[in-house]
Amino acid sequence: MGMLAETFVHPGTGQTTGAIDLPVAREAATDYPFIAGSSLKGALLDDYRQQDDEGAKRIFGEQDNAGDLLVSDARLLLLPVRSLTSAFKWVTCPHLLERLERDLKRSGKADAGFNIPAVERKRALAGGSGRLFLEERSFEVTGDVPEDVVEAVGSLIPHKNVRERLGERLTILHDDDFAWFARYGLPVQARNVLDTNKKSENLWYEETLPPDTLMYSVLAQRNGKNGTLDDVKEKIGDYLQVGGNETVGQGWFSLGWRD
Repeated sequence: MGMLAETFVHPGTGQTTGAIDLPVAREAATDYPFIAGSSLKGALLDDYRQQDDEGAKRIFGEQDNAGDLLVSDARLLLLPVRSLTSAFKWVTCPHLLERLERDLKRSGKADAGFNIPAVERKRALAGGSGRLFLEERSFEVTGDVPEDVVEAVGSLIPHKNVRERLGERLTILHDDDFAWFARYGLPVQARNVLDTNKKSENLWYEETLPPDTLMYSVLAQRNGKNGTLDDVKEKIGDYLQVGGNETVGQGWFSLGWRD
């Protein structure tokens, strides 16, 4: 299930560090942002219940009975980054592409293999040549992104027009260079509570994933329960709200289902 962020997204439960009061949830070893499978399953359940409350008990389970649906964590694949040489770039790295390939194979996709290129530090694969500026960092462009990588990533994007311009936006950095953007390149928004006199009662800073972030999750059927995934896709549809701040319009993903 491909998940393209249409709005800012705040997957909470991250550790408070420095000036950020509410950071996003991150993997302990890599610091990559992610959405826990339990949170994603809860969001799917809430949406499914609006269509079929009774069927939700079978699909998602109850306290004493496991459901038929298996939901993985939502993993990061593409991070939109501001660029001085273009509007923005979708940035990824070989490590994330390796994860995608392994997850596709784990899902039984026979055609999951694609070429994962090696990239040196301070170099980038982005098409063209010259220098590429991402935020305040500069990279030397050394080649194009392989077409099979563009195709594999694009298969998780639900919108046709977005898939068509993926090739001109996609950028592959070295794992260590990408880690900097994953740790320090996310938006931080100030939120405030005002009293009746418009004076601040509580100011806090919240980290979010930006719009156009691409994530994905692996969904499966437990014990070969045929029809479970088709039922979920039919009931859930094209959009899903995940994470906090729903009342201020955050947390919306468009979904791209890859069978």
